Amino acid sequence: MAEAKDITRERILVAARKRFSRYGYAKTTMADVAVDCAMSAGNLYRFFPGKLDIAEAIARTDHQSRLAVLERLALAADRSPRQRLYDFFFSELTSTFKTFEDDPEGVEIARILAQARPAVQNERIAAERWLISRMLDDGNQSGDFAVADSVAISEIVHAATLKFRFSQRWTRAPLDVLERELKGVLDLIMTGLAPRK
Repeated sequence: MAEAKDITRERILVAARKRFSRYGYAKTTMADVAVDCAMSAGNLYRFFPGKLDIAEAIARTDHQSRLAVLERLALAADRSPRQRLYDFFFSELTSTFKTFEDDPEGVEIARILAQARPAVQNERIAAERWLISRMLDDGNQSGDFAVADSVAISEIVHAATLKFRFSQRWTRAPLDVLERELKGVLDLIMTGLAPRK
């Protein structure tokens, strides 16, 4: 029974994602999603209390997939902590830039969720900062970094690179410009993290 519910939930999320992408979040109704899933609106409400709950479920699924990629980069044994930090932030820039170029309606949904359900974004931020602190700890052990408090510094590094995640929320600069800027910011951060001679 639970498996059938999971399949139906997934079908709803796929249909809603397509509808949001094509018509926009504001113009999509629960009735539209129900029709796309060949179910009644009443049945749809058994799975999700409202449209915002569907958007949140989609965002959480996306966040989990993205965090799995970031975790692999952050913990890659064949890369130095310094290289892993560059990989982490460049991957995040490229991924979110491409996502919003391919699906501009996603920017609107991200903004709505940030205002109406800040816990969703806060959880992702906490997970990203934990990964950054792990790389900083590894850098302390390898001698790449000299960081007294990796948790506090991870918050600062994360804040300093905020423009490069969901960049279309802040700027219309092309990807090559953002990559150049990100490299400059990370170079400065790496200088600050390095042990003093």
